[in-house]
Amino acid sequence: MLNEQVFEKIRNGSPVLIFDSDKREGETDIVVPSQFIKKENILEMRKYGGGLICTSLTYEHAKKLGLDFLVNIFNKSGMEIFKYLYPNDIPYDEKSSFSITINHRKTFTGIPDKDRALTISEFAKLISNLDSMDDKQAKIEFGKNFRAPGHVHLLIASENLLKGRRGHTELSTTLMILAGIIPSATMVEMLSDDGSSLPYAKAKNYAIEHNYPFIEGKEIIEKVENW
Repeated sequence: MLNEQVFEKIRNGSPVLIFDSDKREGETDIVVPSQFIKKENILEMRKYGGGLICTSLTYEHAKKLGLDFLVNIFNKSGMEIFKYLYPNDIPYDEKSSFSITINHRKTFTGIPDKDRALTISEFAKLISNLDSMDDKQAKIEFGKNFRAPGHVHLLIASENLLKGRRGHTELSTTLMILAGIIPSATMVEMLSDDGSSLPYAKAKNYAIEHNYPFIEGKEIIEKVENW
């Protein structure tokens, strides 16, 4: 159940597990508040998640940083191949939330756990300071501290969050907003040893074993509707 006890855990940096919906991906993600991420979280995510580790931000913050959805960047590139690669056949959604990949400038290769944790936590710190900057300052600060491409995949939430899309990007980002912390979440899909998505029951047992909140997407949606 999504209650104050869950929000308090999130504010203390606890991972949470979010199941989106049987009608969508039918997947569970390990989700960590980006501002609290540590190398130990990255280790857990790649060992017991196994999918792609990504970090979210709101549409408004992306706009301030000059970021766009990767599909739009591809289209604007003028490269003919992207006319053929357009993702118009995603079975569960209309488009992807992927944007660019980044590394913090103080990382070496960017892929070790400590490097990715640094990139993510520093990116969350930048997000927290954006409201005090104008658009030009935001872009300069972004470029001063980060390089692209890198090893942290950024996901831009829909402009209207859950009104526009109900994927893990929007569910996780909304959960951070409801908890009153920096609106950026870092997430990874949970996979089975055979490479398929981890079944709902096994994901829920993992949450129980680790004392992590297990949240269904519909709970976050209902919370927003009653907020």
